[in-house]
Amino acid sequence: MAQLLGDLHFLVSASDVKQLGACYAEVAFVGRSNVGKSSLLNAVAQQKQLARVSKTPGRTRLINIFLTGHDRWVVDLPGYGFASGPATEKAKWQAMIEGYLKGRNSLRIVFVLVDAEVGPTRLDVQMIDWLGAMELPYRVVATKADKVKSSKQLFQRKEVAAKLGLLSADIAWVSSTKGSGIADFRKEIMRMLEL
Repeated sequence: MAQLLGDLHFLVSASDVKQLGACYAEVAFVGRSNVGKSSLLNAVAQQKQLARVSKTPGRTRLINIFLTGHDRWVVDLPGYGFASGPATEKAKWQAMIEGYLKGRNSLRIVFVLVDAEVGPTRLDVQMIDWLGAMELPYRVVATKADKVKSSKQLFQRKEVAAKLGLLSADIAWVSSTKGSGIADFRKEIMRMLEL
């Protein structure tokens, strides 16, 4: 059994869902290119170098699999939005993400990361709408919550939630920098993976 995801480690990268084997259970992280997926993954695992953090948006260009416990995966998907590259390459990333999300029977939940300060973008809303249309379970996670001034926290939480048709309590509010919300989010991942 995993101890608070501390044993999480890189397993493999793939460019196609067909390259992936089977596992008992998995959760996936998806979001804009600069929403902080790698930083959140590092914070959840309590490791600084697990996922490579870059100042250049869109560095994650493959399906990255991290293993925890026995046969449980945490999956980091390529970011959408600001990643640089030719349009044909971006189209391949989109097909890769969709292929993964539609092709994994062991996928328990998709964590859709949204910037707490910026709020949901058009692409975030499209992703959430698509997941709903595909009947895939998802949970919105607002990252970089520390960037929102304490005097504006309540308003911003209501604003972000309203744009997504949710209540602020339906969203996990986290900060990889300050650590707020990370312990609860870690427990949620562990519950989903049955750890």
